Amino acid sequence: MKAILEKMLNRRRFLQATGATGAVAGVAGMGKLAGFTAAAGSAGVTSTASAATFADAQVTKNICHQCPARCGINVYTHNGRVTSIYGDPGNPIANGKLCPKGHLGTYFLYDPDRFKGPMRRTNPQKGRNEDPGWEPISWDEAYDEIATRINELRENGEAHKIAHFYGRGWGPSDAGLYGAFGQLVGTPNSAIGHASMCAEGSKRAKAATDGNNSYNSYDYKNANYLLTFGASFLEAFRPYNYLMQVWGHMRSKSPRTQVTAVDVRMNPTMAAADRYLMVKPGTDGALALAIAHVMLTEGLWDREFVGDFDDGRNRFRTGQHVSRNRFEEKWTLGLADWWNAELKDRTPEWAEGITGIPASDILKTAREFGTTRPAMAVFERGPTSHTNGVYNGMAIHALNALSGAMFAEGGLFYQMGPSYGSGPADAGDYMDDIARDMAGRHPRIDMAGTERWPFAGTMMQETAKNHNAGDPYKLKMAMFYTTNPIWTAPDAPEWEKMMSEIFVVDTSPYPGETAKFADLILPESTYLERLQDSPTYPFEGWPMTALRVPAVEPLYDTTEFGNMMIEIGKRINGPTGDYYRQIDSVENLLRHLARGFEDDPGDNGVDSYESWVEKGVWYKKPYHWKQHRGVFLEWDGDGYNREMSEEEVGEKLLRTQSGKFEFKSSHLEEQADYITQHLAVDRDRVGFPQWVAPEYTGGNRDLFFVTPKTPMTAEGRSGNIPHAIALMQPSVGGNDRTYVEMHPSTARERGIRDGDRVRITADLGTIEGYVRFMPQNRPDTIVLPYEHGHWAQGRWAEAQERSVAPGNPNEITANVSDPISGLVAYYTGKVDVERV
Repeated sequence: MKAILEKMLNRRRFLQATGATGAVAGVAGMGKLAGFTAAAGSAGVTSTASAATFADAQVTKNICHQCPARCGINVYTHNGRVTSIYGDPGNPIANGKLCPKGHLGTYFLYDPDRFKGPMRRTNPQKGRNEDPGWEPISWDEAYDEIATRINELRENGEAHKIAHFYGRGWGPSDAGLYGAFGQLVGTPNSAIGHASMCAEGSKRAKAATDGNNSYNSYDYKNANYLLTFGASFLEAFRPYNYLMQVWGHMRSKSPRTQVTAVDVRMNPTMAAADRYLMVKPGTDGALALAIAHVMLTEGLWDREFVGDFDDGRNRFRTGQHVSRNRFEEKWTLGLADWWNAELKDRTPEWAEGITGIPASDILKTAREFGTTRPAMAVFERGPTSHTNGVYNGMAIHALNALSGAMFAEGGLFYQMGPSYGSGPADAGDYMDDIARDMAGRHPRIDMAGTERWPFAGTMMQETAKNHNAGDPYKLKMAMFYTTNPIWTAPDAPEWEKMMSEIFVVDTSPYPGETAKFADLILPESTYLERLQDSPTYPFEGWPMTALRVPAVEPLYDTTEFGNMMIEIGKRINGPTGDYYRQIDSVENLLRHLARGFEDDPGDNGVDSYESWVEKGVWYKKPYHWKQHRGVFLEWDGDGYNREMSEEEVGEKLLRTQSGKFEFKSSHLEEQADYITQHLAVDRDRVGFPQWVAPEYTGGNRDLFFVTPKTPMTAEGRSGNIPHAIALMQPSVGGNDRTYVEMHPSTARERGIRDGDRVRITADLGTIEGYVRFMPQNRPDTIVLPYEHGHWAQGRWAEAQERSVAPGNPNEITANVSDPISGLVAYYTGKVDVERV
């Protein structure tokens, strides 16, 4: 890393670029880790010294932007500069603490490569090696050009050829504006989210079984057994900061929470768990089915939630059918049918042959999970990033029903929303003839929700391929917010072709691959300069929403994304412009939302916009519903004193057709023909959690290729942050590069030595990287953490690419998705590896 930095810039250039001309002492020791922190941070003032040094420092409430967790932060400023960032003690996620990424906000703010204001492309040629030829323009010029193009497309009947793409949306004041914009402009493509390239599989598995198309909230503090599948609890699961805090509680309380971790590679969670099960990629569902088999044959299910045989005798016997009429279910549906159709033969010995996990370990895990209460199974992207992803997820989530964890203490729930007030205007009142005429006329460009992808809510990864084929049509204009699919999507080069043909607007504060192909740059302010709301991602169930308050005025000519959308909207012809004039600004919108707190003050006293700004967060405990020993109870203000009816449970909690947890999914049965066609599942079996073998890409290649996130993956920006680069992969000793992790025996069979440069080959092409031996990993799996391989992200990222970093794994990842959820099968590729 020292060599890279010295090659790229000298000390004087760095100080000039950051404006830190008085920070001579802070840059000493450029080659040392501490030097990285000071040099790339805030004028050489380290966070450990700032609070003690500046007694008159101002503190502003904000929200971290390094991952989806949305931890509250206290931002310290002195003389107009941010000096340090700490966790907000008043925020229930942060509790005064931060994860290793939390302090990186100063790097983001004072990044010398930031865009300084709106710009227009002057070079009509687009490509990786083309200089866009940026020229500065005013915000009015930028807004006018975008609005003119939108107005022309609307008048020509081509409003559907306008698309918005977003990644990490936060709330009504940013990504939440997309819905009204698409409705009023008349495009179905506002907006296409990145969930199909993130973790959509877990949501769809839950929609199929308990009726909630959402991520779970969890009561980790009261859990006595945690079974994690591909959810790297201590590495990249959300909310990472809080999980590290609650881990200490779980592992020290009495009784101590037992943890079994299931994954395809050694990671921090596995290393810290009581037991780890190294599963073959894509086979998690087989493991879960075997655990369920043992729980039933040994009578370990929760009878108060699930039900029992009419005479109390356990009739579940391996290989034998049971009479569905003899089993009396309570809050589940279809258990006997599931057993007869699938579970009766799914023994630990059967699962060993598929997963590679010894049957004895499966048996021990099942008995522990079945005899320990409360116990819950947690899963995320790992098991679902395959063509069988939803069925894997359903099998895992079924364990939560069998253990009685649904809505129970020490179990899992779904997130309540904040008590927001109404916005300044209703978009439905401002529809013009164009908007009404375009409504429902054209499918989305990604074909989500059509007969091609009937279950999918979004299919961002399909966009470029569909555009390039003109199927269902070609786009003419696209705007990107907090997403960079030209680098993150599978078969990423497809996006280069698409973006070469259309008018592209990028709103990132920083240079990146999307900006390289953009026609206009509308740089957003960094999160430390931004006003923005952020309702919590699923946390502990009860509602919470935090606020980003600018710690400093924007350093450059930048603004909030929400204000961009509002200003463009004001320039759209007809009543659409009137609607956005009513919205007026992000601040005006937030003030209207905060009016809801007047009638429902938060537990911390937040009852207005001003108090929200002051305290940074509104929240309201407790969660309103609880299942206890098979009885659903609702909070009445004093306690869980009101028993809920079956109808209420179905309306508010178990939102399936039956109002129960369905082991035979009515949701999937609605599209039985589609599932049978795409997954070779018998029509009468489509509703059951079951074993469906994944379809691996790569033909006869023999190594699985897995690209996980690490603790220092900071919302797509880590590759240009020296401190993050240095800590990206400590498990294999890397401090200047990201390594390809390979089992020693696998490497030696190929004549590869520790540290060798290798070529990874897939159907789509090749990338290169350096090998580091990892004997704890599976011999049939190579691991390349996802972060590097950038070709347009900034000086450090590009220096890495030219010297020591591996290539972008998404360039060799096939664009294959789970037919049900639409989630990209990122972990299902097989590759060859050879020494260069």
